[in-house]
Amino acid sequence: MRIFNRLESEVRGYIRSFPTVFSKAQNAVLTDEGGNTYIDFLAGAGTLNYGHNNPVMKQAVIEYLAEDGIVHGLDMATSAKKAFLQTFESHVLKPRSMQYKLQFTGPTGTNAVEAAIKLARNVTGRQMVISFTNGFHGVSLGSLALTGNRKFRDAAGVSLSDVHRAPYSGYFGMNIDTIAMLDKLIADPSSGVDLPAAIIVECVQGEGGLNVAGMNWLKKLEQLCKRHEILLIVDDIQAGCGRTGTFFSFEPAGIKPDIITLSKSLSGFGLPMALLLMKPELDIWKPGQHNGTFRGNNMAFVTATAALGHYWRDNKFQAAIQKKALTIEIFLDKLVASYPDAKLTRRGRGMMQGIACADPALADRISSIAFQNGLIIETSGGEDEVVKLLMPLTIEQETLLAGLDILEHAVAEAVGEKTESHVESDKEVTA
Repeated sequence: MRIFNRLESEVRGYIRSFPTVFSKAQNAVLTDEGGNTYIDFLAGAGTLNYGHNNPVMKQAVIEYLAEDGIVHGLDMATSAKKAFLQTFESHVLKPRSMQYKLQFTGPTGTNAVEAAIKLARNVTGRQMVISFTNGFHGVSLGSLALTGNRKFRDAAGVSLSDVHRAPYSGYFGMNIDTIAMLDKLIADPSSGVDLPAAIIVECVQGEGGLNVAGMNWLKKLEQLCKRHEILLIVDDIQAGCGRTGTFFSFEPAGIKPDIITLSKSLSGFGLPMALLLMKPELDIWKPGQHNGTFRGNNMAFVTATAALGHYWRDNKFQAAIQKKALTIEIFLDKLVASYPDAKLTRRGRGMMQGIACADPALADRISSIAFQNGLIIETSGGEDEVVKLLMPLTIEQETLLAGLDILEHAVAEAVGEKTESHVESDKEVTA
């Protein structure tokens, strides 16, 4: 590790939690230079929903390169982009009766968010944007202004303005109607809260600690936006692409956002790619108003097309995600019940779940012990108090169970107790 310590910036983060040199990876297993293997419950922070080196996508990109396919094309028309547009429309938009225009932004999620708020301000002629407590939307300045966590905001170096922070679903407990509070602030001309251009929300807050927006809360938020003519932006960068059990995280609520941001697992292969979906009437951009040298990664188009065509052509993959999510939910509920003194709580939805620890130091111990025993798992939340499970959606059942077993032993060691395994078999879950 000396070369990294000597030459790489102190800004590096994950390398400190997982101090080894990784060399190979396949689906949900990483191998380091020493030949040690690790089950991956991190999945590139949600970038590898289809696992490492997915064979379907790997073959597609190898064939594309072998045929001298266009690798870089700015926003010009290419056969790779054409295939992606056709596949996205047929496998994602049409089955959900959705009508959106697609904008390929710079290749990171934060760039999609920047484009979303810029577009909203241009459409409405208003500046202010409302985001929510514990939200995370990126670390470029516009996105950072929307982000709640102080450790990210403190690095800005400038004031972060034109944003009002509202309480998220359940922020004051389930008996407090935070949408009614927000509605009052917007409607009251003396509240000091200007009418916003947009409200941006994550249906499940990944970096914020796996806080889940209630379905009724999301419906009421959409109604509020319509009532006040505010654009609703759903940031589905981490929670989208099947992570919560459906392709979009907001599907169970039945809402129709004005703008949607996607990135991370959109390419399906870890290749940089970001996308903005907007209702057609919002597409008021003039050519080149939001551009970037790497908007529209053609290799990412190839792998994304392969991912959508293979995994989203029917409901089988979605059903498999939901089955694995149930396995995780049952396991975490029993784990929480086994350690009442540790004051653990289960959070999240789908294959984006975890355990919140009353003591943030406990979460850090659990993650560290898990790594020592062959499991890569991170923490999130305002104080890194949540142990977050973010394994590939394609993880084999036996690998999932093995990872959960390591996690259980890490919890037991961290709290100084031992209990019997609570990992459920296929038969027990089905029953």
